[in-house]
Amino acid sequence: MTVSRRGVLGLAGAIGSAGALGASGAGGTRAAAGGAGTAAGGRVRTGFERLAADGYAVLAGQRVGVVTNPTGITADARHLVDVLHADERVDLVAVFGPEHGFRGTAQAGDSEGASRDPATGLPVYDTYDKSGQKLADVFTTAGIDTVVFDIQDVGARFYTYIWTLYDCMRAAALAGKAVVVLDRPNPVGGRRAAGPVLARPYASFVGREPIALAHGMTAAELARLFNGAFLTDRPVELRTVAMAGWRRESFFGETGLPWVPPSPNMPTPDTALAYAGTCLFEGTNLSEGRGTTTPFEVIGAEGIDRGWAEAANGLGLPGVWFREAYFTPTFSKHVGKVCGGVRLIVHDREAFDPVRAGIGLLITARRVWSGFGWRADHWIDRLTGSDRVRTLVDAGADVDEVVGDWAAGLASFGAVREEYLLYP
Repeated sequence: MTVSRRGVLGLAGAIGSAGALGASGAGGTRAAAGGAGTAAGGRVRTGFERLAADGYAVLAGQRVGVVTNPTGITADARHLVDVLHADERVDLVAVFGPEHGFRGTAQAGDSEGASRDPATGLPVYDTYDKSGQKLADVFTTAGIDTVVFDIQDVGARFYTYIWTLYDCMRAAALAGKAVVVLDRPNPVGGRRAAGPVLARPYASFVGREPIALAHGMTAAELARLFNGAFLTDRPVELRTVAMAGWRRESFFGETGLPWVPPSPNMPTPDTALAYAGTCLFEGTNLSEGRGTTTPFEVIGAEGIDRGWAEAANGLGLPGVWFREAYFTPTFSKHVGKVCGGVRLIVHDREAFDPVRAGIGLLITARRVWSGFGWRADHWIDRLTGSDRVRTLVDAGADVDEVVGDWAAGLASFGAVREEYLLYP
């Protein structure tokens, strides 16, 4: 049998991705590749690697479109679009870019628009700010049968890629398309959920459905949850390809996988660790560190002094220390101005609760800095999922009171979440 250059390149991609991992079946409409097995060499095998090891069987005979960004890579850092396009076993006809774009060049709240990928010649469609029938029409125009989703998430409800997944699932159902989700690790682990659960009146693109702020799930687990709990009026034909070797207590540095920033202000896994708490400062007049080399790890504004770090340390929050910090953002809030504030130093990742830490920082910032203010549009309510955090902080509540306010909702979400988990 002869193999074309395209076939050779695709086969090399599959071998490079799958390594010694055995192939797994693709049965079932919920979980196409079972739960977590033991990864060869102690490294986590992503959903894409298991798909490749199985010869792309789940995509056989389908015209495929891929929703991805720079994080959709193999274990040796090649992009899955390049690998799939080079393999004659896959009929890849389109690419769909989320917020920040397929190549990841756009800042928050923006995208790259439609284009043609210079590496493969494939059309790239923009999904950002599209949902429902509008997005379904994009899928129809692209001429696909199956939508494949492969993007690295960071574990926070307001990180928009999970809602791109949700919107794609709903749109695919409207357009009569199937969805395949290729799983990747939650970089901050999946031991538990934390934080307030969204109230439906506050739904937006930073939270479509009532899940916890730090959901403690992977993309494939969330897809199962979306289909089983929220898209019941029109569930999509869904298959999920699970990882091998990932466990819920694992942080990203333990996976053996390369890190690619999933968005311009998510440079490292340490950023992701703090993000679920410190991104709450997007809802205030303080800088959340955008425009610095350590976004979401430094927070501050003009006129804040070391008193904030002292107050935050006085809370005795587990797993984290706060050090006074000074920085000058190159863009976003307080651009070009010297800001005083705090730097988070996480010394015990397992004990650290980013949402509790974020609440503690909001409370102490309001107490020590007379210039503290919420954004005029009450964006904090969208981020937290209701007006409760804002009103409690304004009323002078302490950390335990604020965290206790969401305990019942979090417990209810935890019970639902348990039904859709794939990994031990």
